[in-house]
Amino acid sequence: MTQDELKALVGQAALAYVVPGEIVGVGTGSTVNKFIDALAALKDHIPGAVSSSEASTARLQALGIPVFEANTVGELAVYIDGADEIDPAGHMVKGGGAALTREKIVAAQSRRFVCIADESKVVRTLGAFPLPVEVIPMAAARIARQFAALGGDARVRLKDGVPLVTDNGQHILDVTGLQISDPLAFESQVNQWPGVVTVGVFAHQKADVCLLGTPGGVKTLTF
Repeated sequence: MTQDELKALVGQAALAYVVPGEIVGVGTGSTVNKFIDALAALKDHIPGAVSSSEASTARLQALGIPVFEANTVGELAVYIDGADEIDPAGHMVKGGGAALTREKIVAAQSRRFVCIADESKVVRTLGAFPLPVEVIPMAAARIARQFAALGGDARVRLKDGVPLVTDNGQHILDVTGLQISDPLAFESQVNQWPGVVTVGVFAHQKADVCLLGTPGGVKTLTF
């Protein structure tokens, strides 16, 4: 199966975790787009969604699925999103699509995090995928130096030759060269650095379930 077919497979499988009658939290990215497309079949059974990005909001609305502001609703039953990496404990690296801050907010608002991914995203130790960190622009150079002290190489993410601007009006540092052996401690440490909006380690908001697309079908991991 192609990677695209694997993404469609887990996107469809995630429908089983949508709670009828409840608003669903929806992430961002190419795998989540497959879930959003599949979710259209259930749109008459849910009030709508809380979205983690402008892109996902537009896709949901185009399919006739209402999108609610996070502040206007209470706790969500489930949040469904992808990952750039996931380890054996359900800790993840996320933010390849630059939506990590809103993703972490919606994840924190949800009782259950269901990760959808293909098996290439499973790693023993987080860090091979460049770690995204959303930062306030005036702090970017200093934060890069702090990562250098940990052995990381932080670069401002560019789009069309200029710094990418997130939905929140901030910049992204992508950090290579890290081995994140203690994701909980690492996330807590980096969150304390002035100017960091969100670090793309999801350890405090880790996955509860991961639906992995494999050539043999969907493999379910629980954490």
